[in-house]
Amino acid sequence: MGPSFLSKFVKVPASTLFVSEPPPAWFGNRANPPAASPDAAKWTNANWLKSRFHFSFAEYHDSQRMSFGALRVLNDDLVQPARGFGEHPHRDQEIVTIVLGPGSLTHQDSMGTAETLTRGAVQFMTAGTGVRHQEHNHDPENPLRFLQIWFSPRARGLQPNYGSYSPSSEAEYKNVWSQVVSDVNVGKGKVLINQDVNLFMTEVDAGASAPPLNVDSGRQVYLVCAEGSADVRFDSVDAEPVKDTMVQHDAAMVVDAGTLHLSNSDSSKSSLYVAIDLKR
Repeated sequence: MGPSFLSKFVKVPASTLFVSEPPPAWFGNRANPPAASPDAAKWTNANWLKSRFHFSFAEYHDSQRMSFGALRVLNDDLVQPARGFGEHPHRDQEIVTIVLGPGSLTHQDSMGTAETLTRGAVQFMTAGTGVRHQEHNHDPENPLRFLQIWFSPRARGLQPNYGSYSPSSEAEYKNVWSQVVSDVNVGKGKVLINQDVNLFMTEVDAGASAPPLNVDSGRQVYLVCAEGSADVRFDSVDAEPVKDTMVQHDAAMVVDAGTLHLSNSDSSKSSLYVAIDLKR
């Protein structure tokens, strides 16, 4: 069963996420070319992909985890070195990708776009009337982790579009909430999509705290502990404060107005948090 919305703050433990290790052919991968070692030419779960699904996707279906407002898909993908997703189609989705590294994400699509993105980059694609693309981690040694996030667009049949943003330095996300995605009609984020969404990121130093994050009336937030850990407190405007802890891959749904407080509970390394603000 999915989580109940009776609470204003609902934790989604990593242990409840669906873990997928799909056959490579599902995502457009062809057989590997012959190699000196027969094993080197084989696709296996261990040498290709592991995904954690926050919502129903592909072979996973849970009627209690279909969406969160306009947020339809959030997949936490780990792609092994020299592996990737072969060419495949999308349509009528706003797709945002947050690159966590340490490998790199190389994107090519039917619009003629081709680029390689590294840690901290944020990519978007309006699939609209239809687009085909492929994504690979060409790094021969390092795996690539990224969050791929789909939003339902405000309208179907939009003109396909692509763009990305790469921070000027790692310090850009340090101990501040940086708005990296917003509605194209508002224009506050680094990348703009066709939906009423605000996506914020912060990388908080060891033992430090993120600035308070307000959740306005009529809004809701899907919070992800992408790296590290957190002590969380949510001060609701009309209920008692809620306190909890989060570790890597945990998420939480905030369904009331109030203020989120996050502290990095790890005294030895930084932690990375992603907050997705949507209309309730």
